[in-house]
Amino acid sequence: MKIQDLYKKFKTCSVISTDTRKLAKDCMYFALKGDNFDGHKFVQNAFNGGAKFCVIDNRDSQINDNCILVKDTLKTLQDLATYHRQQINIPIISLTGSNGKTTTKELINVVLKTTYNVQSTLGNLNNHIGVPLTLLSFTEDLDFGIVEMGANHLKEIEFLCKIAQPNYGLITNFGKAHLEGFGSIDGVIKAKSELYDYIKSHDGTVFINSNDNKQKQQIGHYSNIITFGDSPTNDCVVAFKNADPYVNLSYNARDIKSQLIGDYNYGNIAAAVAIGKHFNVKTEAIKKAIENYQPDNNRSEIIKKGNIEIILDAYNANPTSMLAALKNFKQLNAENKYIFIGDMFELGEEAKTEHQNIVQFLESNFQNNIFIIGENFYSTKAKPFIQKFANFNNLKETLESLEINDASILIKGSRGMALERILNHLKLN
Repeated sequence: MKIQDLYKKFKTCSVISTDTRKLAKDCMYFALKGDNFDGHKFVQNAFNGGAKFCVIDNRDSQINDNCILVKDTLKTLQDLATYHRQQINIPIISLTGSNGKTTTKELINVVLKTTYNVQSTLGNLNNHIGVPLTLLSFTEDLDFGIVEMGANHLKEIEFLCKIAQPNYGLITNFGKAHLEGFGSIDGVIKAKSELYDYIKSHDGTVFINSNDNKQKQQIGHYSNIITFGDSPTNDCVVAFKNADPYVNLSYNARDIKSQLIGDYNYGNIAAAVAIGKHFNVKTEAIKKAIENYQPDNNRSEIIKKGNIEIILDAYNANPTSMLAALKNFKQLNAENKYIFIGDMFELGEEAKTEHQNIVQFLESNFQNNIFIIGENFYSTKAKPFIQKFANFNNLKETLESLEINDASILIKGSRGMALERILNHLKLN
């Protein structure tokens, strides 16, 4: 079936679905396949759940006339998304980076929504499936679409750009994330810069954090650049004031007091301010949007229980974000501190070195109440005041014996460590 004909059918549907556990009436269901699943097994379930059409690439799953047989369901989903993007023809802002992508995406979203009709990537659906689903959820009445792009190997951002065809681009930063796939920090920089390459080749506009020398080097000589940072020479001047623990900054003679912790979030906020300014969002609207934004889903949340303050940053971790979180925690004005950090995943051959580097930073900057969890951290060499646990189960008994009072607590680790579970076992006075 030609993509134009499939598109006509798509336009009669309510939404696209790839999961029969989350179906909307009159949706179009795509039977995708992976290493551990095959959506073709659930075609009948999809129809029973209200699907109008099911797109399949296995002829044996064609159970009625509303099954649409294609050569490859995933490629068809991606092609349909690009065709839809071309039909609605709205401005697309795309962003990628090693850290802070989702937070920055949400900040841009709340800033632009004060003035425009905007829709953005839901959660972190930012891969070869999530980006097409995001695009297919956009409608022609939008003023902007915001598309987050993630990657763990070279050429992935390039591929996602071909699908989304962004007009504007932003890279939050280059950090030591997914080194297993990228091989090195140079691989990370090359991969993330594929967004710059696409934008430049299509005469789009790039937003650059001028405080980040690596970004300035990567963009090179290009005319369509909007710079932001604390230097008065920037197109958008956003001055960092402090982060104890919340980030405070100033823009256009207004103080902005965010609900985001850590100076590492300054760049994320400044990017949203710069994009708002570029699209003529009023200063007061930008200020209000930033100040009202609250992180959730274990991303830099602050939880207060009596005289205990917990920084819960357990959504994800890599060496760059872990070090930034620890540096920020060190400078907080609190005498009694507890640190719980878990393994950082997808580091490949660098895992041993990077975990040992974190331990060395802990040894040099903290003196007690340090708990490191996971096989990688357990294998490090550490001074006796750092308590090591091979897994979460080994930590639980220690947690239940601790009596913490009048303290600040940092909890950070990769998603697979699920360190938010610590909250269920701590005794907080």
